[in-house]
Amino acid sequence: MPDRALPERFTAPPDHAPRSPLTSECSGCGACCAAPDIHALHKPLGVACAHLGTDCRCGIYLSRPAVCRNYEPDWVCGEVAPLPTLEARVRRFLRIYGLEDEAATSAGAPT
Repeated sequence: MPDRALPERFTAPPDHAPRSPLTSECSGCGACCAAPDIHALHKPLGVACAHLGTDCRCGIYLSRPAVCRNYEPDWVCGEVAPLPTLEARVRRFLRIYGLEDEAATSAGAPT
């Protein structure tokens, strides 16, 4: 069986343009706490976590659920972290994954 290397987390997939090499660690941009849904916290897609502070820091960091503890930054972080606002980061995150319409629906906005 051939030895297949896992893809580098910070290399964009082949169907995406190369991403910013800005970060290979958490930048504290808050996008991972606002864009994806987090079932363990009853947090819907595209809505900031209730525990995310205005400084984009977690208010329950020491007791956060396993899904948050196990999250590891990847190439998407380098793409969204440089954007100037949390809202812009969330929009870009959702666009990358093709989830804009789903987020609007889960937030109750017309599509």
